[in-house]
Amino acid sequence: METSRVHAPPSSIPEPVRISLSDLRAVLALGWRDFTRAPVFGVLFSAFYVIGGLILYAVFAAAAAEWWFIPIAVGFPILAPFAATGLYEVSRRLEQGEDLRLGAVLGCVFAQKERQVPSMAMVILLVFMFWVFIAHTIFALFFGLQPISGSTWSMLLSPSGLMMLAVGSAIGGVMAAAFYALTVISLPLLLDREVDFITAMITSFACVTANPGVMAVWAAVIAGGLFLGMLPAFLGLLVLLPVFGHASWHLYRRLLPEEGGR
Repeated sequence: METSRVHAPPSSIPEPVRISLSDLRAVLALGWRDFTRAPVFGVLFSAFYVIGGLILYAVFAAAAAEWWFIPIAVGFPILAPFAATGLYEVSRRLEQGEDLRLGAVLGCVFAQKERQVPSMAMVILLVFMFWVFIAHTIFALFFGLQPISGSTWSMLLSPSGLMMLAVGSAIGGVMAAAFYALTVISLPLLLDREVDFITAMITSFACVTANPGVMAVWAAVIAGGLFLGMLPAFLGLLVLLPVFGHASWHLYRRLLPEEGGR
């Protein structure tokens, strides 16, 4: 990122605007357009998470403990906003007609260490680690005194497994809803404007509460899409993650339009 942007004065934040379901269709179309205009960046940034997911699964499979991978896979969408930071910058540059050389984009991403993105990344990682801890605790409550035998599916479909899934889904759903509200707009806002990460989370929450129904649909689309993308050995994320990342940038632009000032 250019020095002038790294050391820019604090930005003003406009009031979130109301959006509709048609806006979600529009931003998905724009996300696909940005991906097809700069596919190398999409594949490059998403490949780190695809490879990471495959390595983690291989490690658990080698230890015959595939069931421990389940909470990581369920919590994987938590890391998606952080994964998309580079994609936000690509969309911003496409929007502004700026240089799209790899060095320029990566330089901007690395320059975020001087701003608030690392603080937001720490929040995301802490939430992810807390979710894994909670999921392991729930697993231990239902299976801790039982010998692990049979396949993963037979274990999950047992009475204890179904109860564990119900409890885990209820707790995870509450955590995911709160986390989504605080982060869905935070990272593109931090990349685009000079604000602190607490203000970014408050603004993200305001955007969600101003459009509860539409933003709930967006959350379902992202969660469902990423889950389906993980099924074929994470390979679907090579397309879905960049499309959602670019689309999230355009959603941010619609919720907090440029006309509001910086």
